[in-house]
Formats: sequence, structure tokens, C-alpha cells
Amino acid sequence: MIHFNNNTYRCTSEIFLHLISGKWKIPILNLLSSGTLRFNELQRQLPEATQRMLTMHLRDLERDGLINRKVYPVAPPKVVYYLSDLGNETIPILKMLYDFGATYVEQFQPEEQDSKI
Repeated sequence: MIHFNNNTYRCTSEIFLHLISGKWKIPILNLLSSGTLRFNELQRQLPEATQRMLTMHLRDLERDGLINRKVYPVAPPKVVYYLSDLGNETIPILKMLYDFGATYVEQFQPEEQDSKI
């Protein structure tokens, strides 16, 4: 057992899964892998994400050290988000997840369920 950050995990991969769990965290990391974005730009790219949920996930990712938030001292305030060095290390892993998902969808054909059930 691994005790980390007031949680107990069976293996270190659970820590990573905990960090990226949440409907919008992987898409946020994916979008930020292309460069720095403002909140409104992220919101436009993820129209199904509510402002509250997007804000919550951005705060989580920042707290966990995967993204950085920079506030520029202008009026109105300009805030940008970008991947931290640690966040950049997640990109190959997330690409592997994407590739596996694409392969799985292409190759796995579930058996037709009996419509008489």
C-alpha cells in the first residue's frame, strides 16, 4: 500500500488515474498540449463543459502540478493556462490511451444482443 497525499493506493498507477479522473481533465490536458490557452478559449473548445466544472478541473490540475496558471497585471485581468513540466510528461501516456481507444473501437465488435430478451 502507498500512502500519498492523505490517500491510500494499491499501486502508483492509481495515483495517476486519480490525477486525471474527471470528465474534462484529459480533454483539458490534450488542448493545453498544443500551447497556452485562456479560459474562454478552453470553454469554446469544450462547449459541453459548464463554467463551474471547467473551473473546478482547472483548479484541480493546477493544485496537482499538471498545469500552470499565469495572471497578467492588466485590466481586465488576463489569465492563461499551460502545461507544467510534469503535465508535459502526461502527454505520451494520454496519446497511448487515445491510440488504444481508437484500436479498441476499430477491432472490438460486441456480439449482437438477442432482441427478444
